[in-house]
Amino acid sequence: QVQLVESGGGLVQAGGSLRLSCAASGRTFSSYSMGWFRQAPGKERELVTAITWSGGGTYYADSVKGRFTISRDNAKNTAYLQMNSLKPEDTAVYYCAATRLRGITTTLSRYDYWGQGTQVTVSS
Repeated sequence: QVQLVESGGGLVQAGGSLRLSCAASGRTFSSYSMGWFRQAPGKERELVTAITWSGGGTYYADSVKGRFTISRDNAKNTAYLQMNSLKPEDTAVYYCAATRLRGITTTLSRYDYWGQGTQVTVSS
């Protein structure tokens, strides 16, 4: 069992930055690959970025490549999402999620544990 808690969301102007954190409970955090998803009003939840259990592999959606960076610190049981050059279209609730798969998966249903989400609002 893994419990995930996101933090770091907020209101920021376009072009600004935010850093989200996802703190995990339990001793097996390093066994899970992690993903950050987002869901805007009226839209489906989408995968933004993901990282393998070791941190050696990453995936980014085209819409965030070059602007967002995912990382993890297994010693601290925490995953991070650094978001730079934010745009109004990045406004959404951001969720972190954990999957038992060792590699990257873009399939939402393959993620086993979810956080409660944190709101990110980017004003123009």
